[in-house]
Amino acid sequence: MTTVVEPAVEPTVTPPTRFSVNLRQSGIYIAFAAIVVFFTILTNGALLEPQNLSNMVIQNSYVLILAIGMILVIIAGHIDLSVGSVVAVTGALSAVLMVKADIPWPLAILITLIAGGLIGAWQGFWIAHFGIPAFIVTLAGMLIFRALTMITLSNQGIGPFAEDVRTLSNGFIPGFLNNVGLGPLGGADLFTLLVGVATVIGIVLVQWRARRGRIRYGQAVDSMPVFWAKLAGSSLVLMFVIVQLARFKNLPWVLVLLAVLVLTYTLVSQRTVFGRHIYAVGGNLQAANLSGVKVKSVTFWIFVNMGVLSAIAGIIFAGRLNLAGPTAGNAFELDAIAAAFIGGAAVQGGVGKVVGAITGGLIMAVISNGMSLNSEPTERVMLVKGIVLLAAVAFDVWAKRRAGRSR
Repeated sequence: MTTVVEPAVEPTVTPPTRFSVNLRQSGIYIAFAAIVVFFTILTNGALLEPQNLSNMVIQNSYVLILAIGMILVIIAGHIDLSVGSVVAVTGALSAVLMVKADIPWPLAILITLIAGGLIGAWQGFWIAHFGIPAFIVTLAGMLIFRALTMITLSNQGIGPFAEDVRTLSNGFIPGFLNNVGLGPLGGADLFTLLVGVATVIGIVLVQWRARRGRIRYGQAVDSMPVFWAKLAGSSLVLMFVIVQLARFKNLPWVLVLLAVLVLTYTLVSQRTVFGRHIYAVGGNLQAANLSGVKVKSVTFWIFVNMGVLSAIAGIIFAGRLNLAGPTAGNAFELDAIAAAFIGGAAVQGGVGKVVGAITGGLIMAVISNGMSLNSEPTERVMLVKGIVLLAAVAFDVWAKRRAGRSR
């Protein structure tokens, strides 16, 4: 018998594209750049001043933390309306533990984070195992935990917080090395600049490795000039922000916390089985069930995670104000949801990235800060934010319909 050996089939490699922009993926970053340029011109450059950039990061840190958890909830096809109330009740709990009970702040923070996880587990149980829609469960949670906040605080503010907690919320990392001269820009901490350079190198290596991986699997990639142009642009923006922050009082501690959270959750969502399961549940629930994905478990744990992140935001917010108040967290859920949708999350679920949610939150921050610097009234700021949110969701729907017609 003669054995016929079939020749090995080489994978088809798609040649690099000369220049292409996926509006659904890159549109948010283009819009962010345009908004920053617009408000920089409108405020005569005040938007990008070192002190203003630092204040913008500190003042919006809690929204960005909530947006990280909210994007995972929305990717899985759910929503969480209770995060503002959870921020309030966990901030109140931390204040009672640290101020009233005189518990050391590290232990008080640990207990508060556990309480946030238990709150998330409570809501996740009703959603995942009892089958009640997340909208209803978290709407009830919004009322319940706001009431518990008022009861815990007896409708009064509690403070002040420990110095270390205030430092985490409002403080800056110390300058580990001497300042170096930057010509007309003045001086900046050398250690921070080295951290910035190391971060840029890390980003370049990760993107280069990802590009090689796509080529290996025959996926389309940008041409080398376009690839390096995009990397150079993003690297320059990142270094500019780091230099500006280093010129003021150095990097805020909350920015370091945010960087750790963004890196961790990006790896979890993009490189782990659990992350893929979140996308599978939101993309096609029936297919996920048939594929053996433990849908109930995934749903339960994303709400536990949301509770923990809400507790972190609650501690940061209370520490920034140096006071836990009964009205803390009002409308925070709206800011977090808006950040996720502006950052590219799909209404139907299954689409979104952590970096996109952070970018969406920064867009909201730039709009608020830029209009505030221009002395615009609050109602006009709310009007513009609403229009931006509607436009982002409308663009997502339009892009999906266009993709459907092109098939």
